[in-house]
Amino acid sequence: MEEKAVSFYWRGFKERYGLVGSKCELCSRHFFPGRVICPECRRKGKMHEHRFSGKGKVYSYTVIRTPPTGFEIYIPYVVAIVDLEEGARVVSQLVDVKPEEVSIGMPVEACFRKIREQNQSGLVLYGFKFRPLK
Repeated sequence: MEEKAVSFYWRGFKERYGLVGSKCELCSRHFFPGRVICPECRRKGKMHEHRFSGKGKVYSYTVIRTPPTGFEIYIPYVVAIVDLEEGARVVSQLVDVKPEEVSIGMPVEACFRKIREQNQSGLVLYGFKFRPLK
């Protein structure tokens, strides 16, 4: 995929840039990423786009000390499962916090940050991460 196509492709992901998922009108459950069909209500449910508040709490986390290619500059870094206020769970990097300061139940909020640079092309990919709630 050429650079322009990659950039266009990433801009199409509302969930990556705006923490957008879905909500079932029937059972009121929230999903991230968004779903077309509710796993609880099946076709009876009606799904709608939902923009999450971005606030939540750390459900679980791990400290990455041996990163995949492209993430070496961040080590050590924390990847957490975050319970959003609306009920959905997301996996994301925690920023603006030292690994030893992270705890289960810690309040966090979404922020928009650089994810990484793609290969040698220098294409910068952005998205959400979470930071401690002040």
